[in-house]
Amino acid sequence: MVEPADLPVSDVSEITDQLFIASRLHARHVEHVRDLGIDLILSTIWLAPTRAFRRTPFRSMWLPMIDFPLTPLPLFILRRGAAAAVLVMATGGKVLIYCRAGRHRSVAMASCILIARGMTADEAMEVITAHRPVADPHAPHIERRIRAFEKDWLSRQRPATT
Repeated sequence: MVEPADLPVSDVSEITDQLFIASRLHARHVEHVRDLGIDLILSTIWLAPTRAFRRTPFRSMWLPMIDFPLTPLPLFILRRGAAAAVLVMATGGKVLIYCRAGRHRSVAMASCILIARGMTADEAMEVITAHRPVADPHAPHIERRIRAFEKDWLSRQRPATT
């Protein structure tokens, strides 16, 4: 019988000191995530975050998206997640994003967060791939959405002219 202590920890990658990416989290990962000091968990899969991550000390957001080339990741969901993460990070908090494999949806969301914090899309994708080898932000359907987010985010940040 496998003891809980023998189960592998989640494959969490530290992208920056405040931003982390992982593959799907399970209840057995609670201690590991708690030890990282995570304040906000963004789930981008169709299943709601496990109950253990919806309790104190965690705050979680469920941002379900489909990772399929013919179904673009919704910009309104990427904006929602990025805006929430930026608020948490502005006060020194830490954010963890996960999807099923930690390759596409979570990487797109993390890229959007970095863009919202001032990086370009190219810089964000480079930082992520440098810290998470399995990340694939250059998959065509993912990179298109990251670049669309960058354009959308920047257009919304410009002050209105009279």
